[in-house]
Amino acid sequence: MKPRTTITAVLTIALALTIGMGSAANADEPLDPRISYALDAQPGGVLINPTTVVWPDTGAQLTIPSAITPFGLSSKCPSGTICAFQSANEGGARLSWASCSTFSTTALASVGSVANARSIGTVQARLGTTVVASTSAGNFANVYSPTDNIRCY
Repeated sequence: MKPRTTITAVLTIALALTIGMGSAANADEPLDPRISYALDAQPGGVLINPTTVVWPDTGAQLTIPSAITPFGLSSKCPSGTICAFQSANEGGARLSWASCSTFSTTALASVGSVANARSIGTVQARLGTTVVASTSAGNFANVYSPTDNIRCY
């Protein structure tokens, strides 16, 4: 083996070991409390990465803003979806769905706002069947009462 090839091989192995150790260290880090809460509160969730959980049976996705990339303008509900947010003004953790129906919001400890990023229809934040907030297409509404589901039509 040539000296240059040997050095390249050693550096490649060292890099692979460093990356591998970093991944193992990350696996030992505790989950964000909002992720832990969501997985406990709404069974069937699948952890995609440290900031994302999906529920395949309902199509729900929970996204937690990280310290490195907090939600800014991207906190808005993705186009074509409906969302429930942990905080007012579309802030904090985001629970979103790409289809229109009635969905449980129990993956969030509380709902501070809801958004309708669809081009038509209405989204309601509800407690049982009682509407506590409502918003039209392309808008959001803050929620000031307990909420256990979101409905679009």
